[in-house]
Amino acid sequence: MAPMPDFWQEHKTRLRGYIAKRVREHDAVDDILQDVFLKAHTNLHTVKSHGRIAAWLFRIAANAITDHYRSQKPWDELPDELAAPEPERDYVAELAACLQPLIAALPETYRSALVLSELEGLPQKEVAKRLGISLSGAKSRVQRGREKLRRRLLDCCDIETGRSGIIGYEPRDKNCYGSSCG
Repeated sequence: MAPMPDFWQEHKTRLRGYIAKRVREHDAVDDILQDVFLKAHTNLHTVKSHGRIAAWLFRIAANAITDHYRSQKPWDELPDELAAPEPERDYVAELAACLQPLIAALPETYRSALVLSELEGLPQKEVAKRLGISLSGAKSRVQRGREKLRRRLLDCCDIETGRSGIIGYEPRDKNCYGSSCG
């Protein structure tokens, strides 16, 4: 393994460029680079393979950049009387509460299979055993129950989805769910 000073000269320029792309303050770049050098010099004995040293150094640099930003204080203190922002609505939790009356309104055949499978989390093989039906029968009931529940939910709500899942909804009919939603 190369001694630290020779090794450091080999990677110093690339590390400085890496840090400079991520930190706006020009003076902080050299300070962070110095921190990386000190941490690397102190812990060089922990690196088992010379081929892994570059990745190890860049990981140290990434952590040092993170530490730099964590140590920054905001320029302006916010006044104490400033109200906290409204928490974002949890649409999934709201709709989950709305599902109870919709599930309760399903025909017993589908409701029992859906409750065992989806709410109690039982494998469909166990659902079949508990209901005294074949595995294909249980799968069919669960799938049909899901579809009936989905249709009822869509009849009651306009649901907006995005990459992260449900991002909003509007009840179509206030009477759809009873008093638990909308």
